[in-house]
Amino acid sequence: MIRLAAFAIVVLWGTAATAVANERPNIVLIYADDLGWKDVGYQGTDFYETPVLDAFAKQGMTFSAGYACAGNCAPSRACLISGQYTPRHHLYAVGSTDRGAKNEMRLVPVPNSKGLRPQNFTLAEALKEAGYVTGHFGKWHLSGKDGADPSEQGFDETFDSFGDGPLVEGTETNKKGPPSDPKGVFTLTDMACQFMERNQDRPFFCYLPHHAIHGPLQGQKSTVAKFEAKPKGDQHKSVMYAACTYDLDESVGRLLKKLDDLGLTEKTLVIFTSDNGATPQSLQEPLRGNKGGYYEGGIREPFLVRWPGKIKPGSQSDVPVIQVDLYPTILDAAGIEVPDGKVLDGESLLPLLTGTGELKREAIFWHFPGYLNQPVTRGRELDVRTGFRSRPVTVINKDHWKLHLYHEEWVLDGGQAKLPENRAVELYDLRNDIGERNDLSASNPEKRDELIADVLEWYQHVGAIVPSEPNPAYSPGKKGKTKRNK
Repeated sequence: MIRLAAFAIVVLWGTAATAVANERPNIVLIYADDLGWKDVGYQGTDFYETPVLDAFAKQGMTFSAGYACAGNCAPSRACLISGQYTPRHHLYAVGSTDRGAKNEMRLVPVPNSKGLRPQNFTLAEALKEAGYVTGHFGKWHLSGKDGADPSEQGFDETFDSFGDGPLVEGTETNKKGPPSDPKGVFTLTDMACQFMERNQDRPFFCYLPHHAIHGPLQGQKSTVAKFEAKPKGDQHKSVMYAACTYDLDESVGRLLKKLDDLGLTEKTLVIFTSDNGATPQSLQEPLRGNKGGYYEGGIREPFLVRWPGKIKPGSQSDVPVIQVDLYPTILDAAGIEVPDGKVLDGESLLPLLTGTGELKREAIFWHFPGYLNQPVTRGRELDVRTGFRSRPVTVINKDHWKLHLYHEEWVLDGGQAKLPENRAVELYDLRNDIGERNDLSASNPEKRDELIADVLEWYQHVGAIVPSEPNPAYSPGKKGKTKRNK
């Protein structure tokens, strides 16, 4: 009798646990590649068209100050899936942190991790442990010699393609797909839709990181023809950029329709954003800069969240949010506790999304202790002259006040004691100067010093490493070889 009673308790507990899991929302995270803040219709592009995303923006909450965690692909993806800032996982760039002319680098950069280490407990692992079935469809970019493939980091299913057949898991490349399926946007979306249909009776996490609109640009023939016939804008003019963006937008529409067809729209939290800013091919004015840099054009992104019945349609927020917030937000929405021992740098956005509260934190941060070649639009004069998108820098955004702390000048030119003549910091009031044109570091020393103190405290909190060794190969003005842009 005792054994039967114990068995009954186990069965009832298991049944209750299954019922709880099945009440949890499905999670769909769509992640674009190189899609800039100004590249979507609702943000004011004058040539590209994104009708699906424009409609989507009216169905949930739009964040006008939504940010990626880094200026280019791999570190942003590492931050997103790990829920941690770059100093914790040491993945700062694609491939290397010393990309550019070595003789123009004043410091020896902090070494870059070659992938996201498998011991880092990912969002997918946390959801899988809580009973979610997990699927990844698209770009991973976190393998490498230090990293692991999606199937080793919490995904039950994983698939990647450029539209012409599956790729080997963890493949990191960029190429054209067939004309019928540019960049594989429809193939990847169809695989995601099949995954959702197979698992419609249990909670699922569908991570859909597209290759679009990263180069090489490509569009369906009919889409290309559409934009060839359209008058160019004053700001945006590229037919292929417009076509690739339009096809990506159409693929999002296919996925949202599938949720409707399955009757899952009401119980699915859908998030759309991008890994970094656009390339210089797509100007982001009034934002300064592009992909790879840490001015607004390199890190401010389209950022949309829809959850019918929970998020008010057409709601908007100008609170600065960042993609490390998505890990705790998704766990919070699913009613899942943060796994023991897991350190998260973000904060749940659920109070903002549901209109029930505000965020507790005061600031968000970026840390890039290395070099990226290829200057960006309206970059620093020094960087434009020497061919860099970014030099070593830490950035803070605190209530729309943004400070850039440049490591070279800070370490080698006297630091805080020599401000402002060493130009180690730049300070901008983004509420009144979203284009970062008016540096206030000299005229507002109180705010400047407040944010510097916050940065130095944050260094201690996350264990950030600032490069400190002078580069013995530094020889300004000498021509040298550079690695190609990514």
